[in-house]
Amino acid sequence: MIAEQYAYFPALNASLNGTSAVLLLTGRVLIAKGRMAAHRVCMIAAVAASALFLTCYLFFHWKVGNILFLGQGWARPVYFAILISHVTLAIVIVPMAIITLNRGLKARYDKHRAIARWTWPLWMYVSVTGVIVYFMLYQWFPHS
Repeated sequence: MIAEQYAYFPALNASLNGTSAVLLLTGRVLIAKGRMAAHRVCMIAAVAASALFLTCYLFFHWKVGNILFLGQGWARPVYFAILISHVTLAIVIVPMAIITLNRGLKARYDKHRAIARWTWPLWMYVSVTGVIVYFMLYQWFPHS
């Protein structure tokens, strides 16, 4: 059971991941339409949402520890496949996002585009699967 003062963190974290996904998608649509300034705002906001997520996530797990998945049957291998790929790519995406952002802000657009082709889909996957992990862990197979 999660202590009451930390109980809102899982939903907050999922909301931050979802916000990041929406901002990433919006930023992708904007750059495809040539709206560079709006794209920049969305992508910086996506970085901010993801950084806030990471801060809240680490704080929550520092205070609460690990949360066990209680689902049984088919749900267990599905959950762990999603979780393992999510965590692995979340580790990979941090330096990729920093490099991509840095290149964009320094107007090194050729190098920015080259890495953004890889960063965007991986980051989108991490953001969306973060929300899925939340639902599986706290909504579909809850602890109480």
